[in-house]
Amino acid sequence: MEYLKQAQSYEQSFSTDVEQTVKEIISTVRSNGDAGVKEFEKRFSQSDRPLRVSDEEIEKCLKTLSSDVKELIDRVVERISSFSQSQLNCLLPLEGEFGPGIQMGHRIIPIEKVGAYVPGGRFPLLSSGPMVVAPAKVAGAKQIVACSPANYQGGIHPAVLYGLVKSGATDIYAIGGAQAIAAMAYGTESVPEVDIIAGPGNRFVAEAKRQVFGKVGIDLIAGPSEVMVFADDSADPKKCAADLLAQAEHDPFARAIIVTTSRDLANRTMIEIDQLLVEFSPTSPAHDSWANFGEVIYAESLQEGIDICNDYAIEHLHLHLKDSRLVMERLHNYGSLFIDSDSSVVFSDKVSGTNHTLPTNKAARYTGGLWVGSYVKVMTHQQITGEGVQYLASHAAKQSDIEGLEGHRLSAAIRLTNHGVTLLNNNL
Repeated sequence: MEYLKQAQSYEQSFSTDVEQTVKEIISTVRSNGDAGVKEFEKRFSQSDRPLRVSDEEIEKCLKTLSSDVKELIDRVVERISSFSQSQLNCLLPLEGEFGPGIQMGHRIIPIEKVGAYVPGGRFPLLSSGPMVVAPAKVAGAKQIVACSPANYQGGIHPAVLYGLVKSGATDIYAIGGAQAIAAMAYGTESVPEVDIIAGPGNRFVAEAKRQVFGKVGIDLIAGPSEVMVFADDSADPKKCAADLLAQAEHDPFARAIIVTTSRDLANRTMIEIDQLLVEFSPTSPAHDSWANFGEVIYAESLQEGIDICNDYAIEHLHLHLKDSRLVMERLHNYGSLFIDSDSSVVFSDKVSGTNHTLPTNKAARYTGGLWVGSYVKVMTHQQITGEGVQYLASHAAKQSDIEGLEGHRLSAAIRLTNHGVTLLNNNL
């Protein structure tokens, strides 16, 4: 393994005061409610508008959209919802007998109140709202509270707003950043308290989700964006370069990495990136992202490349290989896998139907991305009768006796037939 281009230290790239800043924001919102939210909206977004997006505002905004834009978003919502429904259909309730008189099972129950964070950032990401909201709607959530920054003419971009409405958001707020996460976690006079918060965001949003976890559930800590292209000598350097830059433009802290068994491809891809970046806007985050966090790694063998991919546990893993399907089974740490060179990550970002809210910072070692299952609870139950009571009570009483747990022993032994004398004599 050899770095032909290596990123600066990623962990040290974040400001050391992010954690403290977010802590102060959460504390203020928790104490001051709407007033606290408005304080930070003015400070960070220069917004003093009402927090809630009214039905009248929604209606007015949606009238500004062309039918073509609405059709695009409708397709996004339909495809995400369809894939989510297929996933939900795989989650089945369970009911069975596990020994005489021992009935056990589980139910699939939707989380009732969902908080959806939809970033505004530099671009109006039309799919982000449906990605977070549509699976919650499919799962059966009763209330879906959506927050997105008021960074478009004093409100939420009409196309983003349309996506939220079509996906099933029940309450929409023009609030961004850590203050939005705090408002949904603790509730304010205007913003309902939710049970789980989902959705991607910048490092302040990610840190806020980390800090409120426990008070509410979270989907995962997602962002900034990451992509790893794994390529051999059959790959097209221009496609590799384009796929790297597509994710690099999300954020100056985004990570775009290519791992390849071909030095020639590595060098040609770097040349392509330099040439393509000339055509990008000077303000595009792709410039800083590639300069500071882009990496080019030469792997001496296919197996070493596979090992590197598994070690990085990257958000988007894109295979530009001769035999991608054969390699697939040996890859087990990634947020989402893109098989063969034409399976662009951008398709998933926009419209294919899989979710683009995915684990970053090596979280793919222990979790997948946001999906319909993120919004349901698998709740177990049991009913013990007859012979099952005697069997389990005898075992539990004996085990509790060994453990020295008197109350546990009592609760089990009191259910044994003719338990009285045995219980008193402690001779189970």
